[in-house]
Amino acid sequence: MLGSEPPPEAQPSPGGPWRELEVTATAYNSVAAQTSNHPTLTAFGITLRPGMRIVAVSRDLEGLGLRDGVVLTIVGEDGEWTVGDRMNARWRRKIDLYMGDDVQAARAWGERRVRIRWRDR
Repeated sequence: MLGSEPPPEAQPSPGGPWRELEVTATAYNSVAAQTSNHPTLTAFGITLRPGMRIVAVSRDLEGLGLRDGVVLTIVGEDGEWTVGDRMNARWRRKIDLYMGDDVQAARAWGERRVRIRWRDR
């Protein structure tokens, strides 16, 4: 009989609940002076190319679920960033946005306090 079937159940959204945290955000470029002897290779083995929206995270943030491949947003900024690099162990509650070879853009970003949002995978 038409209309006798129950409506389909809502599909759960992918990932876990949204998480939010305030962190310090800086920016970096793929130049040897800012990274290592292999400035286009991340700690997770990704080869960086200008235009990629990759973020490096401090190791304490990895423990909070910001692991390789997790997508995050910066509240008040457009677009999404993918965790694809790890910062030096000395940093805490910090992210570093990849700005390709645009050193001026990285300098213009400077250092900011931002809120980030992500879902656990």
